[in-house]
Amino acid sequence: MSAHKPVLLAAALVLAASFAGCASTSLEEKAPAVPKAASGNEVRTVRSADGKTEGEISGTPAPDSRFARLKVGMELQQVVKLIGPYDGMYGSETAKRWIPFYLGNDARRGIALYRGEGCLTFTSGNFWSAGGNELIRIDVDPAGKCYQP
Repeated sequence: MSAHKPVLLAAALVLAASFAGCASTSLEEKAPAVPKAASGNEVRTVRSADGKTEGEISGTPAPDSRFARLKVGMELQQVVKLIGPYDGMYGSETAKRWIPFYLGNDARRGIALYRGEGCLTFTSGNFWSAGGNELIRIDVDPAGKCYQP
């Protein structure tokens, strides 16, 4: 057993030397890349007013726009009542769809297009279509690049 100690020590030294090179990188190299939306706007993470929902916003809505009245965590019915009907909507599945017995509301998503404003992303429920319809992303994109069915 004592014959393995020098081999283990040598392996540990090689690992330590390889990680030492990583520690000498500059701060610019360590900073994570800022995520960008299809429109080119930076994406920032926000919390709903009640703190239960984490969402994203890309771009900044004009103060007098319909999107300026929206908050992450709002229900689809609230949004339609507040800013009017959407011009188009499509849905897609997320990877959570394949988690056995996933009971969350984010196995599917719906993306609604508001022409001249951008896109809104809602949770669309789980495998059994339960839950969902919660606003989790606001893309301020008047050109509509965010809408890609």
